Amino acid sequence: MQLKHLIEPTLVQLAQTLRLLTKEEYIQKCVALNGSTIGGHTRHIIELFQCLLNGYTIGVVNYERRKRDLTIETNNKIAGELLTEIINAIDKENKHLQLEGCFTIITDEENTISTNYYREVIYNLEHTIHHMALIRVGINALSTIKIPENFGVASSTIKYKKLCVQ
Repeated sequence: MQLKHLIEPTLVQLAQTLRLLTKEEYIQKCVALNGSTIGGHTRHIIELFQCLLNGYTIGVVNYERRKRDLTIETNNKIAGELLTEIINAIDKENKHLQLEGCFTIITDEENTISTNYYREVIYNLEHTIHHMALIRVGINALSTIKIPENFGVASSTIKYKKLCVQ
């Protein structure tokens, strides 16, 4: 299975949209996003993919131990470059992985769950679309750029809307 063709359109759309924003729009705190920024949501997307790609080698993924790199959060040009790197690195063979994390605020106890690379790539894609929907809210509040019609909309929703129109 080639994953690149599943991931690339979404990440390219995000990168192209980020290029249209000014640095100020990218880093501005937004009331509609509960005080977070477009850059913060973008960093979160990128770092989860980075965690998956880095964890692939050792067979263990832990999204909670991501870097939280402020450079990604404050520089939309670097964010776009990192999205391209992810696209170019995503095609790998499926393999068994261990997903580590606490998964709750109630305890610090770490849990381990069996998963696989393909499943985690799809999780990251769906997670990206969710955050793109939030980024869309931020862009609409802070900018006048034109956003693609289906930016931040799940493929199942796009297909359903097409069915309803027919």
